[in-house]
Amino acid sequence: MPLFEIKNLIYYYPDIEKPALNNINLTIEEGEFLLVAGGSGSGKSSLARALAGLIPDFYGGKFGGKVLFQGRNLREIDRRSLAREVGIVFQDPEKQLVMTSVEAEIAFGLENLSLPQDEMFRRVAEVMSFLDLSAVKDEFTGNLSGGQKQRLALASVLAMQPKVLILDEPTSQLDPVAAEELLNLVKRLNEEMGLTIILIEQRLERCFHVADRLIIMECGEILKGGPADEVARWEVEKSIPFIPPVAKFFASLGASTIPLTVKEGRKALKPYYAMPGARANRTAPAPLPNKRDLKVRGKPGQENRENTLVELKNVWFTYPGGREALRNVNCRIEQKEFVVILGENAAGKSTLLKHVAGLLKPGRGSVSVMGRETGKTPLAELARYVGYLSQNPNDYLFQDTVEEELLFTLKNFGLSDFGRIENLLDKLNLSHYRTANPRDLSSGERQRVALAAVLASRPQLLLLDEPTRGIDYCLKNELGDLLSELREEGITIIMVTHDIEFAAEYADRVILMFDGRVVNTGSKREVLGGSVFYSPQMSRLFRGTVDGILTVAEAIEEMRELQGMVRDGTHA
Repeated sequence: MPLFEIKNLIYYYPDIEKPALNNINLTIEEGEFLLVAGGSGSGKSSLARALAGLIPDFYGGKFGGKVLFQGRNLREIDRRSLAREVGIVFQDPEKQLVMTSVEAEIAFGLENLSLPQDEMFRRVAEVMSFLDLSAVKDEFTGNLSGGQKQRLALASVLAMQPKVLILDEPTSQLDPVAAEELLNLVKRLNEEMGLTIILIEQRLERCFHVADRLIIMECGEILKGGPADEVARWEVEKSIPFIPPVAKFFASLGASTIPLTVKEGRKALKPYYAMPGARANRTAPAPLPNKRDLKVRGKPGQENRENTLVELKNVWFTYPGGREALRNVNCRIEQKEFVVILGENAAGKSTLLKHVAGLLKPGRGSVSVMGRETGKTPLAELARYVGYLSQNPNDYLFQDTVEEELLFTLKNFGLSDFGRIENLLDKLNLSHYRTANPRDLSSGERQRVALAAVLASRPQLLLLDEPTRGIDYCLKNELGDLLSELREEGITIIMVTHDIEFAAEYADRVILMFDGRVVNTGSKREVLGGSVFYSPQMSRLFRGTVDGILTVAEAIEEMRELQGMVRDGTHA
């Protein structure tokens, strides 16, 4: 008997004509690690909610078909009994946190299960240790970083020791190192504890290789399912983009075996460079042709001050309570640059962005934007030139329709360029949501609505905090192309992200932060190519063979050049 069996499942959210899930038939075996991928709004989160027993009882709407758990209809199982068996971590951790302190949050679910106090204390201590939360056990949950909230939500579920763990984009707010640690923990829970894992994820480079099976969803339906390497080959043939760089690269080459990890990929790459006429160990190549590989304007410390748009000088900042978030930060951003800020959770990235936006004032030092010192300039004046999009798109959405959200921005700034709205709706693939309530949209769709509302004011400086969070590969490419267009139009972009692959594809320059300090800055090739953890998959794949390659497009160009050299029998 399978653990889960879904039969002819169809589901409509209230007041929505299109089904969120349409004729789903799926079985999940006990102990399986199932990875679910697909576009934004494809039904992935709805499937997770159905498996957790939340649809339709919690969300309402129309429901057809059956979801069986261990042979029993999920809707007939007592809620408390189901909570002991099936745990879910939502996409937005803030929706899952209800208590004021970290320790109380983890204990909350256990108290509802009426566990003995000694058992509760043991479980709380165990999961806090597992997820590195011991140091913040007494912290107010509202003061935690996005990544800490994500780990806390997972800890509160794991403490209940479920048999099934459903994870809806659990690494979306985590830095690369923390994401690897979390996924390694999830893998251990699957392999050593026997937990059944159902993982929904957009950044597939982090988890493609650990899944037993992969399913691709679109428009509420399952397009394809099977082992990851088989699905990867099918995706390349069908031009479907939900595939990480290493697998995409080798599938594009038509390789007989599709490597899923960098280790497997490096082994598969060796024969190509062992062929007569092939060159190896070439370093620091000239940038390969790539329409998105934008030219960098000089090295740090060599900027033309006449073009300086943003400058931070000796900036220090301490939050109430004594946490020092910025420590002697010095950096400059030039006009028309696309700068990405990377770093671990709580490294000071968002704090730096808020200083540039004028939302925070430095304790020491100064921040200048377009020649105006933010500490002495009214926020309303800065807002005319600076567009700021925070991590949580819900902070921007309070109108009844998507169109009204953008109109509100125009009216607020005294603008009348209504053609701008049409252009933004089209560019951000939101035209068909024009009359929809933004709060009814998926997380990725809400992110795009909030971005459109910010862009409606035509800012000269655009500040983005994790804009790729929750959006799929297609929309990420569209967003990258849009930001590149805006940059060409003269808009300067500063973006905080954990998405290394996006930074490798689109950034001009990268700033790396650690513990409130800028520890490295330079062109993306200098910073990402020379990093261990903050490097894209292609850089890791070719490291020591052809250094400097960052993207799949560059890697494919390199292989074409290599094949040409082999045919000609020449040497580098």
